[in-house]
Amino acid sequence: MKSIISGLHLKFAEKTWNETFQLVRRCMDKPKDESKPCQLLVRSLERLQEVVTVSSMNTMRSRLEMIAKQQGMGFHITEATCYLTADLFYLEVVLLPCGGTKEVKVAPHGGFPVPSESLLQPLRSKHFAEFSGKLADLFTQYNIPGDKLPKDSDPQADMINNGRIGCLIAGKEDSPMKIQFYITPTDGMKTSDLQMTETVVQAAQVIVGASDVTHMLQMASVIPQPPQLDAQGHPVFLTLSEAPHEALPACFLLKLQPAIPMTLSFVKKLSHITDVAIPDVDLQWAPLPKLLMRRSRANGHGETLDEQDIICTVPLPGGVMHSYILPGDAWEVPALRGTVVDSVPFAHPARVPALLDLLRHQCAINTLLRSCITSQCAGTDLACDLHFEVLPESETSFSVTFHRPDVDSLAVLLVNVSGLHQITCTLFGAGIGEASLDEYLSTVMKRFMSVPVTLRTLYSKLEKITSAPFSPSRPATTEAENDHSAPSSTAVMDTNGALTTLSQSAAVPEVSFSVSGSSVDKSELSELLPEINTSPAVNPYPFDPVGVSHSMTNSGQLSELT
Repeated sequence: MKSIISGLHLKFAEKTWNETFQLVRRCMDKPKDESKPCQLLVRSLERLQEVVTVSSMNTMRSRLEMIAKQQGMGFHITEATCYLTADLFYLEVVLLPCGGTKEVKVAPHGGFPVPSESLLQPLRSKHFAEFSGKLADLFTQYNIPGDKLPKDSDPQADMINNGRIGCLIAGKEDSPMKIQFYITPTDGMKTSDLQMTETVVQAAQVIVGASDVTHMLQMASVIPQPPQLDAQGHPVFLTLSEAPHEALPACFLLKLQPAIPMTLSFVKKLSHITDVAIPDVDLQWAPLPKLLMRRSRANGHGETLDEQDIICTVPLPGGVMHSYILPGDAWEVPALRGTVVDSVPFAHPARVPALLDLLRHQCAINTLLRSCITSQCAGTDLACDLHFEVLPESETSFSVTFHRPDVDSLAVLLVNVSGLHQITCTLFGAGIGEASLDEYLSTVMKRFMSVPVTLRTLYSKLEKITSAPFSPSRPATTEAENDHSAPSSTAVMDTNGALTTLSQSAAVPEVSFSVSGSSVDKSELSELLPEINTSPAVNPYPFDPVGVSHSMTNSGQLSELT
């Protein structure tokens, strides 16, 4: 053992601290027990970080990541901003190139970030123990009595949905390398009258396929030796001109398992990221709901009316039955037509992270729409308690119109899906103007990725408003308001072929009201979901010439495509 230690001392005598950090991180990415990293290495890394002076952006990121893990928080980065995420809130820490701190903001999930001077000063002074203590105090503030929200206990799902390349499964002799990059929520409702929601893991095999166009492909690894990190802490890739390469009538492929229905704009974005066109010879175009319906029809679910409208019913706990209709005419506009994509071509592994972000975005839209159309068939023998109409508002948003239980009028829930972690709900209707209700609904939607579950929660809220004693904060709705409280929306195409939504909901007068005496009734939420754990908004699919972050090992595997 002494000779081994002496050898290590000799080997790393001339190494920099940054190289030592990288070595420890690579070792942590190869644990003997795959369920958790080696605790000895974790403690070693913590001790190293405690004695090293924070003088660069990378060392400050490492220190914040260590603090986040000690507090049981998630940690994500984008450019110069670090995100420390908890169940009910998150922190934005904006860093300077020298390792200093420019700004610290705190925000509840779904809310607006607010600058925090008390958290900023300890970081600027490099008093990390004080910062960690104030962060623990912040947890106490959000620990509302009556909340039973356990911590995220599925790091595998977190890696799949939040990792830059998801979860890599190394290739074997009989199967190529696979990337798992999206998984539906695993905490579906376990009730006697509603079956457990099927968990779907979206994956992609990395293979080589023939191409009608010649592409320059790597013949060796494009990871430099020794491996290097850029300013964002991501692995650096060599350009093809810096690595052995050849011109071949082939390209790399992400073979999607299962294939993904995608709208026209998303298909074009894929080609824009990779500069490799997706062959359109065998692509068949149809409205997106129809494509999502085909898989359900194969399982005996759902029904179409005159091959136009889609009508489905969704059973919920307590014997409640929802009916959803997706009008065929509204979804027939060209911008909302899609096709089933089974493979995505690319020529350089640096493009893969941006491709996965785009695929996750489409999967999020598909999951929400599929929650309305993948249950039991609509039929005359099924009595539905509540009826909903789902209409497109743009390529990444849709609305749900329904009859309110508290007043005799209609309301509209607008669902905007800007990305996998950027889902917002906005409720329109006479007498509705409480921002906390929108935040509450957005939290439920992101947690369950289910429109029926969110609408059941909304109905429960509105029914409480009806049963609550009359107060000046919730004025009575007049008959005139009822006559104009049903917002309508129409999708039209302009001369450039873009989808435009004309909505009258903005003209509806809005009056604030209180929700069960507080902004958010957390006790109800704890009955629906075991936890709340979302990530902050991230700019979707900018071209990232550097690639992946979860592990240097994963990056190396991705580069070994040939």
